[in-house]
Amino acid sequence: MPTPDEREQTNPHIWGLGLKARLILASASPRRLDLLSQIGVVPDAVMPADIDETPGRGEVPEQLVQRLAVEKARALAAKESDAFVLAADTVVALGRRSLGKPKNVDEARQFLKMLSGRRHRVLGGVSVVTPDGQSSNRISTTLVRFKRLSESEISRYLETGEWDGKAGGYAIQGYAAAFIPAVSGSYTNVVGLDLAMTRQMLEGLGYRFET
Repeated sequence: MPTPDEREQTNPHIWGLGLKARLILASASPRRLDLLSQIGVVPDAVMPADIDETPGRGEVPEQLVQRLAVEKARALAAKESDAFVLAADTVVALGRRSLGKPKNVDEARQFLKMLSGRRHRVLGGVSVVTPDGQSSNRISTTLVRFKRLSESEISRYLETGEWDGKAGGYAIQGYAAAFIPAVSGSYTNVVGLDLAMTRQMLEGLGYRFET
């Protein structure tokens, strides 16, 4: 019967005693980097993937967010084959419509008006690729309810600049917290990365955590 050390050395999902594989975060989001630090994960490198994020014709939000996460992970894994690659994407879904990052303040205003007084879904696509090419892809879904916003509330929020670079045009961890009376599901998913799900995915593929 093999010893624990022998099992670890022959298991392709485990990367050896003291030989912890590198982890690359394929994202430009400082929020995801900060979130990972909360669970003691510090990527060895941050390398944003340059992919086309334009929604495909007829592509529903779930399909879009998963495709973007997978394409980001694969793009980096092709260049960094000796590392775990973690990629993620966030889409705000209002029915079958995907609200990504607003292109300008006018689009951000439009998004906030659409979300005002309604419930929407925040979809977080996560993809992990291992050094030996295995992968895991999942979607986290969080339901978020907005209170009805006045024109002045929207204008004041837009003046903060928080909308820039945020899916749906808002940041739940900032001033927009005052607009959100209820959240059902992972809060960190709305910020940028479902931490519980991400850790489970990494562990399932053999990534070694310090704690």
